[in-house]
Amino acid sequence: MRNSRSLLIIGVALFLALAAVLVAAKWMGEQGTAGTRVAVAAADIGQGSRLAAASVQLVDWPSGSIPPGAITDPKLLVDRVTRADIGRGEPLLESKLAPPGTTGGLSAVVAAGKRAMTVRVNDVVGVAGFALPGNYVDILVNMQGMAGDAGRTEGSISKIVLERILVLAVAQESNRDDTKPRVVNAVTLELAPEQVEKLDLARSIGSLSLVLRNQVDPQPANTGGATRESVLGLPPAKPAAPPVREAAPAPAPVRAAAPAPARRTEGVLVIRGLDAAPQATN
Repeated sequence: MRNSRSLLIIGVALFLALAAVLVAAKWMGEQGTAGTRVAVAAADIGQGSRLAAASVQLVDWPSGSIPPGAITDPKLLVDRVTRADIGRGEPLLESKLAPPGTTGGLSAVVAAGKRAMTVRVNDVVGVAGFALPGNYVDILVNMQGMAGDAGRTEGSISKIVLERILVLAVAQESNRDDTKPRVVNAVTLELAPEQVEKLDLARSIGSLSLVLRNQVDPQPANTGGATRESVLGLPPAKPAAPPVREAAPAPAPVRAAAPAPARRTEGVLVIRGLDAAPQATN
């Protein structure tokens, strides 16, 4: 009795082990099976570069894990321009390529409906060179007011006018791989059309500064701006009273001229027959 039970247990164990081996072999076979040939980068490709035949290769990719937007036909990659940096072995996705017919350079990187605008900066304004392509910055404008009473400058304000602006390039470089700070004299930003107009006016009425912000922080600042009074804790400046204009004297009343006296005329009475008629004489 005991021997038969032991044999039964051993038989069940062997059956389960064989089933596990078969399932594992099937799973490994599916993982190793070449599903679809996908285009990947044969070497590192920089942003805004035009694809060449030597920079693309087809590799076997498991059919169950093909990334969305992957390209399987090399003919679709002829003369395409990259919108982002692509590392070696990384699949070439439609989201990282500019539309067909796009010329190379920075214009291929600008998103649809956006504009690229370059502003002049220095080592301080440019966040000591840490504002690199791919970073987001806020733009601050500082406006100096007019000198008021007691040597106080009234109307000075520092205010964030644009938030979460993408840096496309620094100087003439748009490479996003370099993490070292670079002090440059110009920064190119990606802006909406209304933001371009706002920035163009801001740089004409005050001095600009860039403020580096967290890459994943979408929260707006919602500040009222800093004034000289708020920084130094001074009472707010009273608005200057409008100049008082002296009232013009009322015009003297015009008297109406007295009517001229009626001119009296003298005459004689002429009697002719039974009729009498007066005749005036001077």
